[in-house]
Amino acid sequence: MLLSEQDQFLSYNGEVLVFQLSKPKHAEEADDKTVNLCVRRMVFNRDTKLFVQKSSGVFNMRASHSKVEMICCSCTTDSRTGIILPCILMKNKKRNNVKYFLLLLHSSNQFEPSFYFKLDYELKEDIRLFAGPSLLWRHANKLFYISSNTCVVQSAPVQLSSVVWTGEIVGEGTVVLGIRTACLPETEDPAGFSVSDRAIWGSEFFGYTIQTQKMLSGTCFMPHAYSRVVSSVYVCKSERLKKQLRISLVAITHKNQLIWFQNGVPKGVCELPYEKPCSVQPALTSSNDLLFVVSFASGSSCVVQRRDSLQVASKWQKVKCVLVDDFIGSGSEQLLLLFKDDSNTDVLSTFKITDLGEVNYASGINYKHDVPAAEGLQENCLLTVRALETRLQAGWTSVRELQQHLGLQKKVIHESCRALIDLVEERPHILPNSKEEGLVSLWDDVENPADSFSRETLFACKVPEHFTEELWQRVVGDSLVVGVRLKESFYLSLSDVSLSLVMDQDFSSISPIIKCQSKIIKLNKAFSALAVSSSQIEPPPKKMKLDLRSKNDLKKEFPKRSSRIQLDGAKTVTAVTSLSPLLAFHRVCCVVLLHARKQNHQSDSSQQSKKITVLCGKILLSLEDISNGRYSIKMLRDNSYCTGSMEDILAVLAVSVRFSFQIVSCDCTLTPVSSWLLGEMECTPFKECQDNIFCHKAGNIHGTIFNWALKNPFEGVLTIFCRNLTVLFQCLHGLTRVLPPSCRVKLLRSGSKGGLTEQLALALEKEMLTLKNSLFLKETKAENSLTWETESGKKINNAPLASLLDTEEGVQQFRKKLQHEREESVRSMNQTMNGALYQKIALKIAEAQLSSDMIVWRLAKS
Repeated sequence: MLLSEQDQFLSYNGEVLVFQLSKPKHAEEADDKTVNLCVRRMVFNRDTKLFVQKSSGVFNMRASHSKVEMICCSCTTDSRTGIILPCILMKNKKRNNVKYFLLLLHSSNQFEPSFYFKLDYELKEDIRLFAGPSLLWRHANKLFYISSNTCVVQSAPVQLSSVVWTGEIVGEGTVVLGIRTACLPETEDPAGFSVSDRAIWGSEFFGYTIQTQKMLSGTCFMPHAYSRVVSSVYVCKSERLKKQLRISLVAITHKNQLIWFQNGVPKGVCELPYEKPCSVQPALTSSNDLLFVVSFASGSSCVVQRRDSLQVASKWQKVKCVLVDDFIGSGSEQLLLLFKDDSNTDVLSTFKITDLGEVNYASGINYKHDVPAAEGLQENCLLTVRALETRLQAGWTSVRELQQHLGLQKKVIHESCRALIDLVEERPHILPNSKEEGLVSLWDDVENPADSFSRETLFACKVPEHFTEELWQRVVGDSLVVGVRLKESFYLSLSDVSLSLVMDQDFSSISPIIKCQSKIIKLNKAFSALAVSSSQIEPPPKKMKLDLRSKNDLKKEFPKRSSRIQLDGAKTVTAVTSLSPLLAFHRVCCVVLLHARKQNHQSDSSQQSKKITVLCGKILLSLEDISNGRYSIKMLRDNSYCTGSMEDILAVLAVSVRFSFQIVSCDCTLTPVSSWLLGEMECTPFKECQDNIFCHKAGNIHGTIFNWALKNPFEGVLTIFCRNLTVLFQCLHGLTRVLPPSCRVKLLRSGSKGGLTEQLALALEKEMLTLKNSLFLKETKAENSLTWETESGKKINNAPLASLLDTEEGVQQFRKKLQHEREESVRSMNQTMNGALYQKIALKIAEAQLSSDMIVWRLAKS
C-alpha cells in the first residue's frame, strides 16, 4: 500500500497504527462517490527486526461532490467503558459547509462513529482530542469544545491567543492551559509601566477547567514572565497537598529552550539544537530515565535527558514522525523514529527503535553479523529469555490446572442446583456418570438402606394439602420480603422453620439459589404484642467439630410448653433478600420452599424429627411492577391511626432489627416517653393495637416501629424495630433529651430472666434424656447390634445365697455364677458399635448441649 502525506501514525499498546485514505479499486464504477479509511496494525518482529502487518480494517464513507480528509488522531478514553481507544477526526468539506466527525477504532478493527457536527468554517488552530472522546479547538481567539456526551458545540468564556496543553489534572478534571492577554491591575496606570514591565505583563499563562468552567491561576504552573515565550507544555505530574495544587511540567519556548518547572519555579533549562520547536512528549526507559522528545518544524527531533541536569542526549534529522511506546515488549518505553526516505514508498521500512541504552534497532542492519564484543551479551540475554520462558510455561501449567479445578467446581454446583430444582418440581433426577464427569466418589457406592436419603424419606411426613393461608411479597427499600403464613395446626408440629427462594429460569452462568435470611414473626390474634425471632449474635463456639444449624429461637424446640400467646398466634415465616441483583434480570419467577423438621410427639423422644421440604408456591417479580409501586408498603395516617395492612407491618418487621430497653425512673413518672413518641417522632398507633406505633417522621427514622409497655408509672420497656444502628442511635439521642437526668436506660439483650430460666431447665432435661436414651436404652443396644451377649445354655438358678453356701455343690454353683458375672462385666466394657450409629448419637448429644449452652450464654448477657 502506497503512503502519502495524508497518512497518520499512532502508537497503541506496542502496535503502530497506520491510517490512510484511499479510493476502492472499483472507484470508476462507483462514480467517485466512495472513500475508504484503511488502518494497518503493524508490530515489530524481533526475529526479522522488521515491522510486519498484524491485521487491517476498512471504513467506507460516502464522498459525493465533497473532499474527505484526516485532521488528526490520538488515543483517548471512551467514557462509556473507561477503555483507551484510538480516535480519528475526519473532515468532509462540501462547498461552504464543513462537516466533522469522530471515529473510534476497536480491537476488532471495526470503526465506530462517535459523533459529528457542522461548522461554517474550517478547523485550523490548536485542535486537541481528549477523554470522552471530546474535541477542542481555537477560532478567532475563542475556545470551543464538543464531547460525545452532549454532541453540542460549546464555547468557553475566555479569550486566548494559543492553547499549549490539554489533559487531566488531579481534582480538576480536564484542564486547558493557554496564553491570553494579561489583565493589568486596576490600581496601576498602564501608561506608567516601563517597557520591560509591559513585555512581562503583556500576556499571561492560565488554566481553564472544562467540567467546572473555573479559571486556574498560572502562577502554580510558571511565572508570568515566561508566558510570552512558551509554545508548548507537557504536565508530567499533578497532586494536591493540603488543598494546594502542585504541578511538575516541561515547556519549550520560542527561544529554542526546554525549561523544567516545579510548583511554578524553574528548576532547569536546556538549549535545543534546532529552531522552531513544536511539541514535547515524555518517555520512561528501562533504566528509569525520563526522556523528553522534542519535535521541530523542520522535521528534526532531539531527546533531552533529565538526570543531574537537562542535556541533549541525541538528535536526528529528516524525521517524519516520533512515537513512544513499548514496541519490543520489554516492559518499558522506547522511541520509534520514522524517517523520510524518497527512495522507499513504505515509511515503516526506514526506522529506528532506541531507548538511548541497551535497546537499539535500526532498519538496513544485518543482525546476523554483529561485532564479536556483543556475542557474550547476546548469549546472556538468550539464557535469560530461556529461563523466563520456562518459568512462564510452569506458571501457565498452574493456571490451566486451576481453570480445570474451577470448571469442575462449577459442574458440581450446577448439577446440585439441577437436582434441587428437580426435587422441588417432583421430577426424577438422573445423576451423571462419575467417570464421564471426571469425578471420584468420596463415599462407598453401597449405601446403607436405613440411612439412605431419598425423596421418599424427605417427604415421608404427610403434609396437609392446604398448610399455607397466604403467600405474599413486599419491597422495603432495597430488600425483597417474601412471607408465608402457615396454619396454626401445621406450624405447631414443626421446628427449624426457614424459607428459601429458587429462580425458576434456567441460567447457565449463575446459581439459581437466591441468598436470603429467614425470620419467624408471631402476632397473636388480639394483636396485643409483637414478637420477632431472628438471627442474633451467637456465643463463642465450644464445639467446632460439628457444623450444626443455630438454634436461635429456642421456643420452637418445646412447642408443648409454649405460652398462650404463641399458641393463639398466626405464624408467618419470611425470607429477606437483596432486590438489586434480581432486578438485573428485569423479570424473575421464583419458587418458594419451606424447610422444617416434622416433630414426633411420642413418649420415645429418641426418635429423630424428619426433615421436610414443601413447595409453597411461586412469586413473579418484574421491574415494571417495582416501578409502579405494586409491592411497596403503604403506611398512611387515618384519623390519628396508621392504616398499614398486616403484610406491610410484617414486611417492615422482617427487615428491621429489634432492640428492647428497660427505662427506670426513680424521681418522676415516665409520661414524657409517650409525649415524645406521639409528638416529636410523629408516631401514630395501629388501629388493632395502640401500644405499637409507626413513625411517620421524615428522614432515616421513617418506618421505625415502637412498642412502649409500662409496668408501673416509674418503669417501662421500649422496644424499637429499626433498619440499622444509625436509626437506633438517632432514636436514642432524641429519647435521652426528653428523659429526666436521673433515668436509667438498660439494653435487654435476650428477654426476661424468668423465661430464659425455664428454657434452661427444659434444655438441660432434654440433654439428660438424650444421653440416657442414646447410650443405655435396650432398644438402642438392639439397634446398634452390640456384640456382648449372655452365654446360652448356662442358666443359673437364682436361689438364695445362704442356701447355696450350705453344700459343696452350692459353693461350686456360686463360683460359676460369680465367674460368669465377671466375664459379662469385662465384655460389657468392650462393647462396640458401627461408625454411622456413633455419628448419629454424637450429633444428637452435641445438638442438645449446644442448645443448653446457648441459653446459658443468653442468660448471662441478660
